[in-house]
Amino acid sequence: MPHLSPAGKPLGNIRPDVEALRADLDANLVRELVREHEHLSWAHFQRQLRPVSFRLIDARLLGRWVTGERTIEMSRELCIKESWGTVLEVLKHEMAHQYVNEVLGVHDETAHGPAFRDVCRRLGIDRRAAGMPPEPGGRSAEEDRVLGRVAKLLALAESDSQNEAQAAMNAAQRLMLKYNLELKAVAGARNYAHRNFGRPATRVFEAERLLAVILQEHFFVEVIWVPTYVVAEARRATVLEVSGSAANLDMAEYAYGFLQQSAARLFAEHRKRHGVAGGPRKSFVAGLMAGFCAKLNEQKRQQKSEGLVWVGDADLQDFHRKRYPRIHVARFVTGSSDTARESGREAGRSLVMHRPVGESTATSGAPRLLGPKS
Repeated sequence: MPHLSPAGKPLGNIRPDVEALRADLDANLVRELVREHEHLSWAHFQRQLRPVSFRLIDARLLGRWVTGERTIEMSRELCIKESWGTVLEVLKHEMAHQYVNEVLGVHDETAHGPAFRDVCRRLGIDRRAAGMPPEPGGRSAEEDRVLGRVAKLLALAESDSQNEAQAAMNAAQRLMLKYNLELKAVAGARNYAHRNFGRPATRVFEAERLLAVILQEHFFVEVIWVPTYVVAEARRATVLEVSGSAANLDMAEYAYGFLQQSAARLFAEHRKRHGVAGGPRKSFVAGLMAGFCAKLNEQKRQQKSEGLVWVGDADLQDFHRKRYPRIHVARFVTGSSDTARESGREAGRSLVMHRPVGESTATSGAPRLLGPKS
């Protein structure tokens, strides 16, 4: 189809200037990398790193610190195809090389020698010489066994009897609590990883923040909203990062997707019954998350009366602090009560988490089956 001018006249077959588009993409990428270098220098290296030049390269290596040129080279393919969080992990790795070279003044060791490994250990940076940062997951056989039992309990939670369904959900949550309490007593008993839940968003609404609170308070993970960069759209956004053990990440991912799906389904039912008079979706979903959170809080009080008290995982918190040593805590204001919010709250308090019926990931908003992943 020929291109048209604003007046509607054919202009012929005009090919987009690929080189110009690539130049714009590169310029935006380099600008963001410079910005991230400045931020990471402040957050992790006490502003001891001087600004550097950046170069995008088409090579198999992910990144490289070039000492003589004071340049960090980054793979163009990495920046375009992988998540921005992965790009930052590689950038931190190269900045650790810069720190060893320029701040510590170590020049008589191999690139990944003792000084480099010590810096990475202290700052929670991936120190591997090659390859992508480690993928989250890799559950142990014991974790598979526990999640298999949880999946069976959640299947029982599909019962038509509200009491039986609620009892099954409570049993599943109690099982995860006991499992985490037992592991907590054994120092170094598990490794931690991090994942992004959901898609990068320009604005985070109350319902998403309440959902993050649910994960933090009831699913044995640490959560944080982190800035990110969407390369293809050249825009900054925010995404939810969740840290924890493999089993707890899978359980939290399931809960995240289940609640997202349930919110869409329950609001559709609410809108079908009440029409536009039922109120806006944002209020209904925020109320639903608040109601479900209140329900889990009651369950936690019951567990506490039974002597099952979760006060957090110090090792996980240390892992989280190393990733984000300068965390800014912000409070958000809940919306005022209205019909939609109260209807959502009632729906949330009646919601019973049960076994999902599809296999997907939290990124798509759909839960996945809690099957073996070892």
